[in-house]
Amino acid sequence: MKDEVQRVILHLPATADYVDIVRLNLYGIASKMGFSYEDIEDMKVAVSEACNNSVLYAYKQEDGTVEVTFEVKPDSLSITVKDEGESFDSWDKTDDRVTLHDKNLDDAQIGGLGFYLMQALMDDVSVVSEAGKGTKVVLIRNLARSEEKV
Repeated sequence: MKDEVQRVILHLPATADYVDIVRLNLYGIASKMGFSYEDIEDMKVAVSEACNNSVLYAYKQEDGTVEVTFEVKPDSLSITVKDEGESFDSWDKTDDRVTLHDKNLDDAQIGGLGFYLMQALMDDVSVVSEAGKGTKVVLIRNLARSEEKV
């Protein structure tokens, strides 16, 4: 049953005080999986950006929660940060999946540069934002196996 997906799910208040808990869980999970220190640090920055977006923009000073799901697979770690707050207004509403690859820096709104950072640090980033349903950011990092361990 080595191919089975293992999940760790956190439900946290959408406040900056709890972002460190997400980072600590990420560190523990990723280090058990065999990710390098550098990979883990990159993932911590990316997940912090995703969490901060929920904390800063989703609930507009009202109480809310953020759900963070770590999916451990044999060859990758998927981190989903989900909130049920306001959707991001700056995204193209004609497409559920958002990518920033084709945009210029001039096209990014202030505060939107975190998504460029997440894409630079992770192997795959997808964002789904639906009016009335919140936003879900999925970050995926593949586990690079060294030749000696094979």
